[in-house]
Amino acid sequence: MALFPQSALRPGVRKREVFGWAMYDFANSGYTTVVLTAVFAAYFVSGIAKGAAWGAFAWTSALSLSYAIVMLSMPALGAWADLHAAKKRLLMLATAGCVVGTAALALTPRFEGATGVAVAMALIVLSNTFYSYGESLTGAFLPELATHDGMGKVSGWGWGFGYIGGMLALGLSLAYVLWAQAQGLPASNFVPVTMLITAVLYGAAALVTFAMLPERATPRERSGEKTSALQQLRATFQSARAYRDFIWLLACTVSYQGGVAVAITLAAIYAEQVIGFQPHETMMLIFVLNLAAAGGAFGFGYVQDRIGHKIALSGTLLAWIAVCLIAASVSSKGGFWVAATIAGLAMGSSQSAGRAMVGVLAPADQLAEFFGLWSFATRLAGIVGPLGYGAVTWMTGGNQRIAILTTSVLFVGGLLLLLPIDMRRGRAAAHGADVAGAAGRERLQPAG
Repeated sequence: MALFPQSALRPGVRKREVFGWAMYDFANSGYTTVVLTAVFAAYFVSGIAKGAAWGAFAWTSALSLSYAIVMLSMPALGAWADLHAAKKRLLMLATAGCVVGTAALALTPRFEGATGVAVAMALIVLSNTFYSYGESLTGAFLPELATHDGMGKVSGWGWGFGYIGGMLALGLSLAYVLWAQAQGLPASNFVPVTMLITAVLYGAAALVTFAMLPERATPRERSGEKTSALQQLRATFQSARAYRDFIWLLACTVSYQGGVAVAITLAAIYAEQVIGFQPHETMMLIFVLNLAAAGGAFGFGYVQDRIGHKIALSGTLLAWIAVCLIAASVSSKGGFWVAATIAGLAMGSSQSAGRAMVGVLAPADQLAEFFGLWSFATRLAGIVGPLGYGAVTWMTGGNQRIAILTTSVLFVGGLLLLLPIDMRRGRAAAHGADVAGAAGRERLQPAG
């Protein structure tokens, strides 16, 4: 069996297009790896917030605000992109916004006290909002590239390649950090350079996507009057209610992705403040986590197409529960390494499986709109998980072990909400909408 079979792609789709699409996962993974996980998150709490008890809560609050903005605006942006066949144009704008915001984080050590905290939080809100827009828009291209039976493979290719990009950004950053520490330079000196490395790599790799990935959608007829973002969000949810399995998937996503968001945004903070990792050890830990995640995403993509998306996702959620229990109980760095390795495998496979399930259940004429709802769910999860973690930590006087233990409840909830989903029924509903949409377009075409 070929490693990258053409049979996984829709007729007319070339492998170079899939490579271009996967390059965006490669491009943006450096942002989550270096900014949200390994470097800036820990620097914000220890350097900008000076290790204050409210530091983790302030960090999660900034992320939560950005997710709230995306929740309210992405479905409307998705609907506009579907109407105007403008996913690629919006993706370019989102990329520019995140790259500029990430580069601007290099300026944060110049500010002190409350001003420094405010500037850092504002730039995180800005950059993470645009990052989230880009993640949703690139996901909406997946069903245009992959067949129903190949959705898991192609999604896994993207996530797997993405983690390689994250490792490259982190590896370059780690090399500079080790050099800087050897010279006796403080974090306020080397953290800005890592932000610039991440921004440059993001922008450069995304250019490959823009050059190789075409916009396959065609503009649709405008119907009705213009609506506000909130009205569009309400209309999109009302439309999605006809697809009950997709709605169950959204609820499942909110729950389990809340736990994944904790791992992404707070792993470095936990490693350094609870287990006692040094910054260069934390970066090496996240590097290995990304290596495991790449293998999990790439390999599991083939497994989920064979055993089914629902069973595959269930297995990864059980692994996440084990991660929470191990991380909450161990005190040694070796024990935490075990938890991090399992987390890496589970992270890659769970994120790949979730995106593939959306691709299977979304109607073809509403891809960006439905992926906008998926973005709504993942960003709501990004509020529920990290903000809950930060609140528990604050209320328990800084006890992050209790916080990580309570995070396991989110994965248990995801398992329970996964039970009602019937992938065959959900795909049949989406296919029926595709057929109805095609028939409607034929009636609108002029005779002769």
